Amino acid sequence: MAKSTGQRRSYAKRQLEAFFSNRLAVVSSVIVLLFIFAVVFAPLLTDYPPEAPNLRNRTAPPSRDHLFGTDKLGRDLFSRVLYGGRVSILIGVVSAIGGATIGVILGSIAGFFGGKIDAVLVRVSELFLTFPSMLLNLILVALIGRGVFNLIFVFIITGWMTPFRLIRGRFLTLREETYVLVCRAFGVPEITIMFRHILPNAISPIIVAITINTANYILSEAGMSFIGLGVPSSVPSWGNILNAAKSLEVVNNYWWMWFFPGLVISLFVLAVNFVGDGLRDVFDPKG
Repeated sequence: MAKSTGQRRSYAKRQLEAFFSNRLAVVSSVIVLLFIFAVVFAPLLTDYPPEAPNLRNRTAPPSRDHLFGTDKLGRDLFSRVLYGGRVSILIGVVSAIGGATIGVILGSIAGFFGGKIDAVLVRVSELFLTFPSMLLNLILVALIGRGVFNLIFVFIITGWMTPFRLIRGRFLTLREETYVLVCRAFGVPEITIMFRHILPNAISPIIVAITINTANYILSEAGMSFIGLGVPSSVPSWGNILNAAKSLEVVNNYWWMWFFPGLVISLFVLAVNFVGDGLRDVFDPKG
């Protein structure tokens, strides 16, 4: 057991060294952490409430008082970007984890038991994959209505297929390993074999999938809110901030109203994707 623990520590050390050798992934990790710190501690970084209008200071350009300028209602854009990040990042992270949880459970069952259970679950996942994800998201939002938690629910329902297929593939391979056969021979319960012995050896691609899906869901929220079908306009989110700046007048005359929110979304999503690429290289160097 001591030797096994030492081997695990050595393996973890090699993984950390491999990740830190990827400078782009390390820089991206710092950017992601800075964004998360900024949105969590937004009240310490700005004194302006995100929804407080100031009609005397409408469409003011960037200045010392308003780093990102103000919008048509005089609301501070820097404050709105910070507080909007709370909503957008929350949607991305919770949706990715929720979808991965469902995918891991169903993928473990399908990959371990195989047979008819596997066939049914694979057909269900293929049915979901038949529809373009954005189209399916729009249909479900139209059916259940707009809202932060409604949007999270939709993303979870439409986002479990990739983790499912990843875990299923790993289980189909690992269930034939010697340690699994030994566990079966000693009468270890199947649920213990699945989630205590096989799953820890199959979870690494899911960590990568969660990272990348977080970025995808943030973009999806921004896109759906931009067309008015995502988060309600009364709730500040990165998509809603862009939605308020999509008129031709704003694009031509008030560049800061779309430039800074767009820059923040692009920078955060790129950073998350680069972190995901770094993790993928660590967990699957041949991938």
